[in-house]
Amino acid sequence: MNQLSILAQAAGESTQVGNPLVNIAIFLAFVGVTMVIVLRASKNNKTAADYYAGGRSFTGTQNGTAIAGDYLSAASFLGIVGAIAIQGYDGFLYSIGFLVAWLVALLLVAELLRNTGKFTMADVLSFRLKQRPVRIAAAISTLAVCVFYLLAQMAGAGALVSLLLGIDEKLGQSLVIVIVGALMILYVLVGGMKGTTWVQIIKACLLIAGALIMTVWTLAMFGFNFSDLLGKAAEVAGNPEILNPGMKYGVSETAKLDFISLALALVLGTAGLPHVLMRFYTVPTAKEARKSVVWAIWLIGAFYLFTLVLGFGAGALIGPDRIQAAPGGVNSAAPLLAYELGGTVLLGLISAVAFATILAVVAGLTITAAASFAHDVYASVIAKGKSTPEKEMKIARRTVLVIGVFAIAGGIGAQGQNVAFLVALAFAVAASANLPTILYSLFWKGFKTRGAVWSMYGGLGSALLLIIFSPVFSGSETAMIPSIDMVIFPLANPGIVSIPLAFFLGWLGSVTDKRVEDITKQAEMEVRSLTGVGAEKAVDH
Repeated sequence: MNQLSILAQAAGESTQVGNPLVNIAIFLAFVGVTMVIVLRASKNNKTAADYYAGGRSFTGTQNGTAIAGDYLSAASFLGIVGAIAIQGYDGFLYSIGFLVAWLVALLLVAELLRNTGKFTMADVLSFRLKQRPVRIAAAISTLAVCVFYLLAQMAGAGALVSLLLGIDEKLGQSLVIVIVGALMILYVLVGGMKGTTWVQIIKACLLIAGALIMTVWTLAMFGFNFSDLLGKAAEVAGNPEILNPGMKYGVSETAKLDFISLALALVLGTAGLPHVLMRFYTVPTAKEARKSVVWAIWLIGAFYLFTLVLGFGAGALIGPDRIQAAPGGVNSAAPLLAYELGGTVLLGLISAVAFATILAVVAGLTITAAASFAHDVYASVIAKGKSTPEKEMKIARRTVLVIGVFAIAGGIGAQGQNVAFLVALAFAVAASANLPTILYSLFWKGFKTRGAVWSMYGGLGSALLLIIFSPVFSGSETAMIPSIDMVIFPLANPGIVSIPLAFFLGWLGSVTDKRVEDITKQAEMEVRSLTGVGAEKAVDH
């Protein structure tokens, strides 16, 4: 997902692709339909459970589709297709990492989290530990992941629209970011989790259907013979090595280590992404939580198989040279392929869906960040559990406004810069700060409050420091600050260091914490997480 940097790099050099009026018309139609649905959904937002968790009224199939909509970002679609077109086999490794990550979520997290929690990840982490320090640490970690992810998506929105609508001026791109931010705030303020979920379901169906149509169309161009497609891609690239591993991650020992680090962050980070974890609370039972993850795996797996065909299809029908020379560079592979296959109309559909994808993802991130602050920081720490659901929802809505304004300002500020480090940091923080603490809380009886706090702050701090001193932040033309060189850590992703460090700190903090934790709470959490007994009553009251 760090291919999102491609979107930002496009911002300064964009010209339009296809007919911008068609792109705008299709996008406005999507906004109109989803806004009606959000307004209908908002009529039922009466309690905190309604606003945060959609009233726990979604089926496993609906929630699984929404998870796919939350997870499959425009950066994933545009970036991975481009990466496969240019880098071949090594580009497809992103798809594999994102998909395998869901097995970790299914086997280790989904059902247990649904049984134990209420609205947020911090509910689980603080269940048997001291509320105040653990909730504050979990909220900081959640907000860090959401904010970095939000900034990257918002900056990507400006660059994507500059490519599709021919908006070259920074003022025009800034206006686009403001519009995206305003729509995002409106969706979340009015619809809450229920409205956001329906937006994500519609967007997932459109994105997967669009990718399926392009995949079948591309295969039809080669008589549905995938071998012929691969052969043509290698021929046009002038390099048969595009079909073999190693073009990007096999060039040096550092590159190989970088791949291991990236793979760790992708595979383990997904199960710790707070906006993905929060989706498990929108279903009524643990069985539906399991079903939703299985459904998400099928949809996401199918989509990433489509990217394999689309990536090599773009390489065969467009060619790496034309793709890299086009406005937006690698990012233009999917739009160019759509234009090659179906002209202006298909390009308009695909580009509008890609833009709608950004809207759905930022809405999911915003409600997660707002819930984390209102539920974990305000209700549990500031009000010390004495807040009412009505007051909590007011705080959540005010938080949405603050986060929305911050995301708009940050997205404008990040225009034209390399935002790969933001996405890498989001996954690294999720894998480092969140997942070790979640696993320890669920599976280790000896886990203590000090271990939880050390693990979360250590994972967050180490990931942040390593990113700052890595090549993605400074020292190269593609870095965020190319004018300075403060590179000490050679890898682009910190996962290979920060993830084991967070696990170690969680263990060290626990074994050195001599305070006795509540044994009855430990037993209750173990029974509830494994069986679901008592979960429904505790969750809803």
